[in-house]
Amino acid sequence: MPQVVRSRIAVLHGAHPEAPLPRSFRSLADREAVEVLHRAARVLVASLPVLTERLVEALYAQEPGYRAAIDSDRAEVWQEVHHSLRHNVGSLIQPREFREAAHRTSRWIGEIRAEQGVPLDAVLHAFRMGGAMVWQDLVDETARRDPDDVRLLVHVAADVWNFVDEHCGIVTDAYRQAERRLSWRRENQQRLMVAALLDGTARIADLCEAAAMLGLPEQGRYAVLAVASAPRGPQQQGPARPPLNLPAALSGAAPEGSPHTAPDGQTRLDGPRHDAPSPEPDGRPHSAPSNAPLWHTGPDAVFAILRLTGDSDDPGELHAIADALDAPAGTRAGIGSAVDGLAALGDARRLAETALRACPASGGTVLLDEHLPDALVVSSPALGSALADRVLGPLDRLDPSDRDVILETLTAWLDADGSAQRAGARLYCHRNTVLNRLRRFEQLTGRCLTRPRDAVEVSLALAARRLLGT
Repeated sequence: MPQVVRSRIAVLHGAHPEAPLPRSFRSLADREAVEVLHRAARVLVASLPVLTERLVEALYAQEPGYRAAIDSDRAEVWQEVHHSLRHNVGSLIQPREFREAAHRTSRWIGEIRAEQGVPLDAVLHAFRMGGAMVWQDLVDETARRDPDDVRLLVHVAADVWNFVDEHCGIVTDAYRQAERRLSWRRENQQRLMVAALLDGTARIADLCEAAAMLGLPEQGRYAVLAVASAPRGPQQQGPARPPLNLPAALSGAAPEGSPHTAPDGQTRLDGPRHDAPSPEPDGRPHSAPSNAPLWHTGPDAVFAILRLTGDSDDPGELHAIADALDAPAGTRAGIGSAVDGLAALGDARRLAETALRACPASGGTVLLDEHLPDALVVSSPALGSALADRVLGPLDRLDPSDRDVILETLTAWLDADGSAQRAGARLYCHRNTVLNRLRRFEQLTGRCLTRPRDAVEVSLALAARRLLGT
């Protein structure tokens, strides 16, 4: 068909390529060309069902993107093509009457095909195939009626193809807008599902759907990572959400909704990407990559669901995650114990929050399984504070510098597994100095550090004072 246009142009202008046509002749030719176009278009309108059937057959044979849709519901595709052709061919005859209806039809096709997951290239190819078929039928009908009139169609060829390009642009805009809406909807569904799982409010009946939506096994092993900044001063409001660089083993192909560093330095969830993939052909949303953590922003921390693939009795995987976290100074991170199944993610979040509370105020990463005594203290702050006051309260009557020396010595001795020699090396003092300070502690508090029960209480009291600031 385009070859016909080029050949007719060559016939008209080949002899005198530099001499423009007289204005009066051009106007007359344009008028005659429009009349020829209208006559041929009216014939096409009368035979639209046949034209529609031919175009559907051509789409099935030449455009793989439409093949599944035609196999699924041929009648629906046929009606769509017929509706589009009726308005578009009608626009060639009565542009004012049909223009808006033709635009609405093209927008509707772009939206519905985006929702069905038909590739945009396939939709545009279908429109151009329809335009080529209509143009060829216009040329064939004109040649059948009066071959000499074919040359007049050259004057309207640009207008016809501009019309096709205009509708391709309308389809593209509608398709991309629908894609953005679908992307927002898909990501919001994923965010809501992740939030429900971590809050422990997801229904058992929804777990299968959640597994499919998030690309996670319903009965897999999981842990939760909680991340927050060091506590901020009273003049600073809002949750602390630090930037966090995940190791490659965790970040994978980060899904929509993964954290990014905002200009204010806080970690937030990304909005949907405009280049997000289309939904599946059956309308279901794509599942998130199973090798990438799924993130949720809470009021005081950011949480990530971590899928574990190692053996249940091997703690090495959680150790590797903790060691690989690339968190900036001042960031606090807590990793909870492993749990089984999506239904237990609410418990996993609470374990991660406990691990996060066990982090020092200065920052660091705490693996809950390695800090269970600290977890006990922060799980009941009131009891932890009461224990600290009961065990360490007598030291508060000392001069602060004297008190701090005793507490530092006691902590070093416990960290050295009760070795005065190693504690002295850490404190740069003689072992006898360590022993003298420990005896003074026992005299002031009435505790005996060689008595197991007293040693446990002292250790928990020190943890409470360090973690709770009592």
